[in-house]
Amino acid sequence: MLIGTILRSKGSEVTTVGPDATVRELLAKLAAHNIGAVVVSTDGVTIAGIVSERDIVRCLHDRGAAILEEPVSTIMTAEVHTVGPDENVDSLRQIMTTQRFRHMPVVESDRLVGIVSIGDVVKSAIEELETEKASLVDYLHR
Repeated sequence: MLIGTILRSKGSEVTTVGPDATVRELLAKLAAHNIGAVVVSTDGVTIAGIVSERDIVRCLHDRGAAILEEPVSTIMTAEVHTVGPDENVDSLRQIMTTQRFRHMPVVESDRLVGIVSIGDVVKSAIEELETEKASLVDYLHR
């Protein structure tokens, strides 16, 4: 299965936040959209960074509640790993597992076109297994 297949199913909407927004504003977006990560972007198309719940928790622990009023750019991960829509979900699953990424922005022609979470990847694996099972059951009943 290709990553683009996941995006067609879940949609390509990506919640972004500007690098100058406060961490408090970032938290409001995470809560409002019930998501675990936000892409940092000045224009909604290019990627400046990414911030996950895990990043926020670590910074809160290390630097205290004062980070809530700091700009997102002070806590974001600037070196963002991305994936293309034509890449295979199996290879993405391996990367996410070994690198411990839970969210991966999808980029095509240097433009942000979606985001895939580890939950999306697991869901696609389950769907593939269910399809395979149905085919095997059908084959056995012939």
